[in-house]
Amino acid sequence: MGIQQIEVYTVRLRYREPFRIAPAASTESHNVIVKIVTDYGVVGWGESSPSKRVTGETPETVVRTLDKIAPRLIGECPLRIERDVELMDSIVEGNPAAKACVDMALHDILGKTACKPLFMLIGGYRTEVMTDITLSIKSPREMAKDAVKAVKKGFEALKVKVGVNPAEDVERVKKIREAIGSETELRVDANQGWTVRQAIEVLNKMEKFKIQFAEQPVSAENLGGLKRVRENSPIPIMADESIHSPADALRLIEAEAVDMINIKLMKSGGILKGKKIASVAEAAGVPCMVGCMG
Repeated sequence: MGIQQIEVYTVRLRYREPFRIAPAASTESHNVIVKIVTDYGVVGWGESSPSKRVTGETPETVVRTLDKIAPRLIGECPLRIERDVELMDSIVEGNPAAKACVDMALHDILGKTACKPLFMLIGGYRTEVMTDITLSIKSPREMAKDAVKAVKKGFEALKVKVGVNPAEDVERVKKIREAIGSETELRVDANQGWTVRQAIEVLNKMEKFKIQFAEQPVSAENLGGLKRVRENSPIPIMADESIHSPADALRLIEAEAVDMINIKLMKSGGILKGKKIASVAEAAGVPCMVGCMG
């Protein structure tokens, strides 16, 4: 059995309204779709949602990377996923979002070939998981209204984007908590928007609003700063942009700079390496969340 054909498509998905986080605002997702056809009739699908800010990739670079990878994968066994990922890594360094869509398509083929749900094949057992909804940065009052709408739709956890203005960030969380009550879980995500001093000050002020965790409060490269924030924050610290690989996870855990990890397939290069990050975290007793991009 082998890979017979790989097709690549681009797609634009416009948002209903602009979505703003600390670094920038976006109005659409410009993604890349991969279709892998096998010589035994099974077809796998994967998707790349690149972020120039996080991994340095764009839809154009993803397509160019896939143009290099795809010819070398023709004829390879789609079920030897570790081998296929190693082959991709030998062809092109980095470019995890491009590799992630191929990895996803290979895992899709695995599940379809086995006629089993993929989550069971890779060791999962839960049939239900909690998901949050992310609130785009707006004025405190507008975000409070968005929070109420989300809770009415049934969401039991909200991720609040912050990181633009420390004083306003505290006010945002205050207004949201007042609007939705105490039962709904709140998480905040600064997307590297604060300095170390700002992060420590803001998180201590936010503690009273029952914040479950604070995601990537400072620059991804500032390992020492992240550690200082963790040591001085009453709220657990989650790393996102700081962790792209199993080696990154090990480095931050050993530095005692993180309480939790946000795994994203676009950063890790797909499901295979995302699982390895989870294994590193599990061995250290560090909880993980699976997030998305785009």
